[in-house]
Amino acid sequence: MHPYVTSLKILFEQTADLSQAAPMKKYMRDQFEYLGIKTPERLALQKDFYAQHGLPAVTDLDDILRELWSLPQREFQYAAVGLLSKAEKQLQAKFIKTIEYLIVTKAWWDTVDSIAGGTVGVHFKRFPAVREKYLAKWRASDNFWLRRTTILFQLNYKSETDFDLLCDLIRENLGSKEFFINKAIGWALRQYARVDPKAVKKFVNETKELSPLSRREALKHL
Repeated sequence: MHPYVTSLKILFEQTADLSQAAPMKKYMRDQFEYLGIKTPERLALQKDFYAQHGLPAVTDLDDILRELWSLPQREFQYAAVGLLSKAEKQLQAKFIKTIEYLIVTKAWWDTVDSIAGGTVGVHFKRFPAVREKYLAKWRASDNFWLRRTTILFQLNYKSETDFDLLCDLIRENLGSKEFFINKAIGWALRQYARVDPKAVKKFVNETKELSPLSRREALKHL
C-alpha cells in the first residue's frame, strides 16, 4: 500500500464512530460500509492531513486513487474524489482511463456526480480530443453511470454549455426507466435554465417523451 494511503487510512480509522456508521450505510441503501465519519468532520480531517502531508505527486495519483477505491469504507472513496478534484488541472490527457475506472467501479450517485460535474467537465475542456473520443464511447454505453456522466459533465459550464449537445444526449436517453438517468436529465436542464430559461422551456414543451421526473426537475425554479 502506498505510504500516503496508509497514513490516511490510519487517521480515518482512529476517528471512526461506529454509532454513526450504521445510519450512514442505511442512507446509502446499504450499498457500502462506513467508518461513521460525517462530511464536515471528514473534510476537516482531510484539510489537516493535506497540511501535514501535502498533496501527492500527480505521478502517484493513479495508484493512490485506486488503492483508496479498493478499501471497503465509503469515506476512502470520498477522500479519493477530493484528491482527484485538487489535481484535476494537472492531469494528463490519458488520466481519463483512471477517471472512467472511478466512475464505473463502486458506482453510486455520491461519487459519480462529483466526478462528472467536476473533474470530467474540467478534463473535457482541457482536452477536446479526449472529450470527442470518450463522449462517443460513453453516450453509447450500456453502463448508465457513464451515460449519466455525459449528461452532467457540463453542469458548471454556464454560458459555455453546448445546449445542442445536451439536448442530443437527452434525446438519446428518452424512454429510459432508470431513475438516475431521468433525474440527471432534469438536473442538467434545471442548471442550464439559470442561463437560458426560454430555451429550456421550449425544449421541455417540445419534448413530449420527457419523463415526469425529468420535466418536474427541469421546471423546478421556472
